Amino acid sequence: MNKQQLANKIWESANKMRSKIEANEYKDYILGFIFYKYLSDKEVKFLKDEGYDDELLKTVTEEDEETVEYIQKNIGYFIGYNDLFSTWLDMGKDFSVDNVTTALSAFSRLISSTHKKVFDKVFDTLETGLSKLGDTSGARTKAISGLLQLIKDIPMDGKQDYDVLGFVYEYLIEKFASNAGKKAGEFYTPHEVSVLMSEIVAEHLKGKDEIKIYDPTSGSGSLLINIGKSVSKYVTNSDNIKYYAQELKENTYNLTRMNLVMRGIKPSNITTRCGDTLEEDWPYFDDSNPSETYEPLYVDAVVSNPPYSQPWDPSGKEADPRYARFGLAPKGKADYAFLLHDLYHIRPEGIMTIVLPHGVLFRGGEEGIIRKNLIENNHIDTIIGLPANIFFGTGIPTIIMILKQMRDNNDVLIIDASKGFVKDGKNNKLRASDIKRIVDTVSSRTSVPKFSKVVSREEIRQNDYNLNIPRYVDSSESAETWDIYASMFGGIPVNEVDGLVEYWNAFPNLREELFKTSDTPYLQLACDDIKSAICKSNDVIKFEQAYEQAFNGFEDHLRKELIENAETVEVSKEETAISENIFARLADIQLVDKYEAYQLLDDEWGKIAVDLEIIQTEGFEATRKVDPNIVIKKKDGKEQETQEGWVGHVIPFELVQPTLLCEEYNALKAKERCLAEIPSEYEQIIEDMTEDEKETCKEQLTEDNSAFIIKEISKKIKALKSEPKSDETLALIEKLSKVEAFSKEEKALKSQIKTETAELHAKTKTTIEGLSDEEVKTLLEIKWIKSLVDNLYSIPSTIVNGLVSKITALAKKYDNTYFDIETEISETEKELCSMIDDLCGNEFDMKGLGEFKKLLGGVQND
Repeated sequence: MNKQQLANKIWESANKMRSKIEANEYKDYILGFIFYKYLSDKEVKFLKDEGYDDELLKTVTEEDEETVEYIQKNIGYFIGYNDLFSTWLDMGKDFSVDNVTTALSAFSRLISSTHKKVFDKVFDTLETGLSKLGDTSGARTKAISGLLQLIKDIPMDGKQDYDVLGFVYEYLIEKFASNAGKKAGEFYTPHEVSVLMSEIVAEHLKGKDEIKIYDPTSGSGSLLINIGKSVSKYVTNSDNIKYYAQELKENTYNLTRMNLVMRGIKPSNITTRCGDTLEEDWPYFDDSNPSETYEPLYVDAVVSNPPYSQPWDPSGKEADPRYARFGLAPKGKADYAFLLHDLYHIRPEGIMTIVLPHGVLFRGGEEGIIRKNLIENNHIDTIIGLPANIFFGTGIPTIIMILKQMRDNNDVLIIDASKGFVKDGKNNKLRASDIKRIVDTVSSRTSVPKFSKVVSREEIRQNDYNLNIPRYVDSSESAETWDIYASMFGGIPVNEVDGLVEYWNAFPNLREELFKTSDTPYLQLACDDIKSAICKSNDVIKFEQAYEQAFNGFEDHLRKELIENAETVEVSKEETAISENIFARLADIQLVDKYEAYQLLDDEWGKIAVDLEIIQTEGFEATRKVDPNIVIKKKDGKEQETQEGWVGHVIPFELVQPTLLCEEYNALKAKERCLAEIPSEYEQIIEDMTEDEKETCKEQLTEDNSAFIIKEISKKIKALKSEPKSDETLALIEKLSKVEAFSKEEKALKSQIKTETAELHAKTKTTIEGLSDEEVKTLLEIKWIKSLVDNLYSIPSTIVNGLVSKITALAKKYDNTYFDIETEISETEKELCSMIDDLCGNEFDMKGLGEFKKLLGGVQND
């Protein structure tokens, strides 16, 4: 399984296993055990690197003080052999919940003094929560054993970017968040929002050799981790990134520490604290010497997603250096208290990004004063309006605000990104293209119609420091207008054609080819077939040719970067490099939204990156591997894993078959098509049957006459043949004989398909295992490159078809004029009146018809 499949499998099982336990609580147990496995496996790996074999490992006990100190000195903690995760698995039925309780207690006792802050009490939430896993010791043991079996396959030695552990951990946190309702906000910032903030920060810090980053409301730690990942693309040594985190809730604080440690960050680069950010400023004091060790923390970047509009106590904080310059946030809403805390802790050249409810942009009172002071002191750099319903557990509209201590400019960039998203279940989700569009706009500080505006301080003053986004950026769709004259008499208004100016700029002669002008502000179509006229236009043909020319050599470039250099390419940087290549090719091509092209790349990049990571960690030989295809099936009322054939580790079976085994594949598909057509043959026979025939065959048809009961057909034919011959009987025998023939063909095809499918599957497995290097490269090219290139080459036709649709809609809009409709109604009324004159009837009929004729506008004849 790749990391996505493994993570999904663990989530599906964990979600069932938690039963009635709240998702918000159960996450602490499974994630806690994953962390314990990580620490346990790390110690085993250390000892094996030191020369220990399986037998010598059994001698590692707490009583051997020298060994304990040696291990503590090297990895920061000690776990005895009996308490190792692998030992628990080996114990089988002898394992019990008591083993866990003993191990966790011993771990807390045997942490190195130098690593106390990172590991101390990290398992407290797990330890106190064990009792919730069952009412009895046996029930708890069973529940824990299930958890251990569930997570035992997670590899703990991530290399390069093939970070399965980190991916699984983050995946589970996200899934638990989506099921935790309002409590999700306590520990999780959606990955896409986290990436957006991270990329903005990384762009600002580009070029720095050493970086300090801080999250004062750290939750699960995902924001910090993503910042570190984004920044590491520009830092030569990732060990030069130092992480600071503070979190109020103890269980969530433990998540922060676990997450940071499991990402391979050195404990010496992790400084965390469990405390109230607003009440106890960082770091305040060292536990061992509180009075003499206070030192303010100043960092290069602060990122945070604090609780929204949370009550706080501002009393006595007027002189607090965090708030003194700007004012105190109201006691009912701590949003600006968190913001000012973050701002205080960034260095002069630093940056901060914070997620806040959009009310901070326009609320008055104390918040209005703080907002004014921030603007006049030139700290607010950018405001980004996010899509609604993007956070789990809340539908509150949110923004990201970017602030700096020192800026070269005094304007504010306002971005309305609320329209760029994709639906994902109950929530909205930023796409990769949405994130890149925002990050690029922040970097370039450009005004883009209906998306962003660089607003001067003077304009903000004129708006009384109200920063509500719609005051500055109107992202709403233009309302459709209807021209009165054109509605009455026809023609296409010139101003509505002018609205397609971007197309006319790209196709300078096309407008004249499509429309006939007159001395009025209205146009007429100059062609009968709009699509044909547009597609045959020289301007459009040149556009398509220019686009194709721009991507000349692109496939070769991808082949060299991805296929030839598969084992050495830097996966974390390659998508950016390819996107820059695409953007450069599109630089002179009008009408193309480069971010749509980027999205096409990102849609494919997920599978490409996973494959590259496998190749780089397992070697090129991994492309010739197949894995058991594990499915869940019910047996004796219980769900069990069972193998159903094989799947390619990197190369999919469904790619190999039509490419290298096309003869067998095509033959099988032909049989499947024949089989799929037989039901329609049955339907046609039933449709051709008379009602008498259906009545005669009521025992051979289902109750609703929609299908044949095949097992009854042969007996009916035999019975009909024994009856006196007649045309009707012979006709029915012929129809039922066809049914019988199709039934035999259907049975034969099913048998052949089953046999040939199994044979093809076995042959595909053998073929993959015997692929030559060149065959692998050909298949990878099809899997990675072909679909991406095909999608990119479809962009011009999508643009042209879009124009065809717009012109067609414009023509149809005024095609049926009010004058034409009124004329048609009038003529129909006259024709109807004339027809009434030809009718005859009794006195009352004629009186009624006469009144109807009056209504139609006709003159009644006496």
